[in-house]
Amino acid sequence: MTSLHTTSVRRRRLGVAAAAAGLIATLFSAGPAAATPDPGDTATTRSGVSVSEQAEARAAIESGEIPGVDEIVHSANIEHLTNVPKDALQGLNTDLAFQGNYAYAGNYDGFRIFDIRDPKKPKTVAQVLCPGSQNDISVSGNLLFLSTDSSRSDNSCASTTQPATEKSSWEGMKVFDISDKRNPKYVAAVETACGSHTHTIIPDRKNVYVYVSSYSPNETFPDCQPPHDGISVIKVPRSAPEDSRIVNFPVLFPDGGNPGAPTNPGVSKTTGCHDITVLPSKDLAAGACMGDGLLFSIKDPENPKIIDRVQDNVNFAFWHSATFNQGADKVVFTDELGGGGAATCNDRIGPNRGADGVYDITGKGDNRKLVFRSYFKIDRPQADTEVCVAHNGSIIPVKGRDLMVQAWYQGGVSVWDFTDSSKPKEIAFFERGPVSTTAVTTAGPWSAYYYNGYIYSNDIAKGFDVLKLDDRRTDPAKKVRLKELNVQTQPDYFDR
Repeated sequence: MTSLHTTSVRRRRLGVAAAAAGLIATLFSAGPAAATPDPGDTATTRSGVSVSEQAEARAAIESGEIPGVDEIVHSANIEHLTNVPKDALQGLNTDLAFQGNYAYAGNYDGFRIFDIRDPKKPKTVAQVLCPGSQNDISVSGNLLFLSTDSSRSDNSCASTTQPATEKSSWEGMKVFDISDKRNPKYVAAVETACGSHTHTIIPDRKNVYVYVSSYSPNETFPDCQPPHDGISVIKVPRSAPEDSRIVNFPVLFPDGGNPGAPTNPGVSKTTGCHDITVLPSKDLAAGACMGDGLLFSIKDPENPKIIDRVQDNVNFAFWHSATFNQGADKVVFTDELGGGGAATCNDRIGPNRGADGVYDITGKGDNRKLVFRSYFKIDRPQADTEVCVAHNGSIIPVKGRDLMVQAWYQGGVSVWDFTDSSKPKEIAFFERGPVSTTAVTTAGPWSAYYYNGYIYSNDIAKGFDVLKLDDRRTDPAKKVRLKELNVQTQPDYFDR
């Protein structure tokens, strides 16, 4: 039985000493493990833990430096309202989307719909079995979008795993009609080159445009041939989703992007994008594309135009996701060091690798530039058995402040302030202790998002968590109410 209490976990400042060469080499050679589930459907992690690492984890628990196994701890300004464990879908929990009184939770085995009218008591409305990692999820009106990034025998929800080397294999986007929340209907599928690891929607009145991010082409994959330096753009007619089709494949890296190693040791070679966040009110998008960070215009959604591109070949291994601030003059990029399959929140890795990168947007129009300001990384120590990585988060809408809630896998949920982009700081947290002290495990929040007064977190292993944040710095956000939220399609919170 897990305990729920507020505790003052003793913090250890993450050191700046370089990691042992062997560990760093292991992390970098492993690449984005969980981020590359092809052709299987499960994430890959290092399962073995040395005797000394096991002893170190036990000692850290005994000293109070980290929570006990599965123990829940949090800052005084966060309350854990409830947890809803996994049910019919036993795969890894992934992303979240919201609409009215409903939350939509992705899972490697399909998706689950919750009624969150009472955030203390979410109720399951439907569970849809439709295997295919990662099942990244978005909603718009009566349509739900689901990404498939593992090679399948066909595009049905009864498909099975099949090697990507077979031409008949399928990966791409699935579309469901959710007008009846209790009985979602599968209505369309669009195959895309290299599948759909993630996707981002740009809704308008008649259509929904979908930006499909995918990567890691291979000459042996008939449907994922190199080079793969762009994104698929799908047009989905709301009145006839069965007519969904690819309308463009804009090349974002005509020069091939970041070459990665050996030119830039420890950096992923750019072969596509991992995730894109759009800010439709400003016609802007930010792309996290393996070895590159992008700023581009989406004034013409079928033909995005690159404005600026940056690299960090010192501390970033894999550009994973992006978040604009409300003023559209900053972007937070995350680094998925170790690919979501390694323990990276410890002294050996340090405070800058595997961190968020905070960038200011300077200039105007097509002359805008991304200018690096600082790194942010949680300084709560994690055991070497805990997969910890910067992952999905959202803005907390407060005028005059730049506040963000973010998932860190087994690093838990972090709330942090980057109003001063050169001095970001954590102001609240929630986490569980290690799942195990004897094996490396993939667990913890995949996504942590603020929606209509509460933080919702989809824990990879433990299920759906609801948190309440009470803090004078974030309380004004409770007055902001949204009818729909797909975090990678950022709303203008104050001009609606």
